[in-house]
Amino acid sequence: MKATILECTFGVLAFNEENELVDKALFPKKAQLAANTLAGIESGKMPDDVVSLIKRLQKDGYEILIFENANLAKETQAKLSVNVEVLKPSPAGEQMRSRIEHFAIETEFVKDGAELSVWTHNITMELAKLRVRGAIEKRDLVVGQAIQTLDDLDRTINSLMSRIREWYGVHFPELDRLIEKHETYVRLIVSLGERDNFTAERLKDEGIPEAKSEGIAKTAEKSMGADVSETDLKEIQALCKAILTLYDSRKSLENYLDNTMEEVAPNTKAIVGSLLGARLIAISGGLSNLARKPASTIQVLGAEKALFRSLKTGTRPPKHGMIFQHTLLHDAKRWQRGKIARALAGKLAIAARVDAFGQRNIGNQLKAGLDKRIDEIYEKYAEPPPIQDTKPTSERDKREKNRRKHRRER
Repeated sequence: MKATILECTFGVLAFNEENELVDKALFPKKAQLAANTLAGIESGKMPDDVVSLIKRLQKDGYEILIFENANLAKETQAKLSVNVEVLKPSPAGEQMRSRIEHFAIETEFVKDGAELSVWTHNITMELAKLRVRGAIEKRDLVVGQAIQTLDDLDRTINSLMSRIREWYGVHFPELDRLIEKHETYVRLIVSLGERDNFTAERLKDEGIPEAKSEGIAKTAEKSMGADVSETDLKEIQALCKAILTLYDSRKSLENYLDNTMEEVAPNTKAIVGSLLGARLIAISGGLSNLARKPASTIQVLGAEKALFRSLKTGTRPPKHGMIFQHTLLHDAKRWQRGKIARALAGKLAIAARVDAFGQRNIGNQLKAGLDKRIDEIYEKYAEPPPIQDTKPTSERDKREKNRRKHRRER
């Protein structure tokens, strides 16, 4: 004999081959507990009540159990060694859904339809909360927040550094062009203070190369900057210390992001690195969204304005978007970038899908395939293509070309 097992908002019901209710396992009358149980059943977890229900059905001679929930069917077969079938929708399921009020009253879960409506509303709200909480707990969303925080830190540091360079430049303006790296600039201000302390020996102690140290020391002696008071210098150094703290936070956040990307999307990280991979996940709204995008869309992510302008005006579409940050692209020759962008986006699409749905580590294989393709592009397209006359790409250009042609004929 066969029995069909179906879950609904108030419990798990069993029907015979004539679609008659033969057994049940009702949920607790607390909406939160019932929602947790129902969510577990939908994901394939078997509560003790459902296990007892299946064992009772076996004792009654039901040898084959029919499920609409494939996860629950798989779990039942693995744990209880029962013959199962998956049928969606099933005749019993269609009947149950069309007469849900009747079965709720028959099982004595509720007294009337009004009580069922209240219960359905309560458990639906609890299920919605569980699903929202589950979406928020996804680690790929954490990656998006981390990379956005990192970008905010960079903007803050750059803004403060612009102010510090102008402020300290009143005292030692030549240092601005001699020290390009922001972190080194503020570290020297904190350690040395006034420009008179910028001697070659002390600069070497701070890790500055010998030749550069001597150049800075000589410039400091001949500086055209104004003298600075002790009070002013203390304020400048206090701000520099705050900037150094921000740099420490940035390094810590980078390490955190690197470890999180290794956990969430190791294959994507292997192809484009932690920072670019995290930016692509963030701009897509999550790893699963990125995985569902075709390679052609991934290739131009971040260049939407240029793409839509191309569709509107007929100009050339962009060859790449955010992936241009990858060293393979921005270090390549101009005529090679489109082909490299296609190859990179193709491998990235595969990597994202494996990270989201496959959970296998094939990053090294994908990276090897990408490197091989890049070498082929470098070899085949070593020289730029010959310059060709470009055809008008928009109606306006066509009209202008025809106007010039008629003018020449006259």
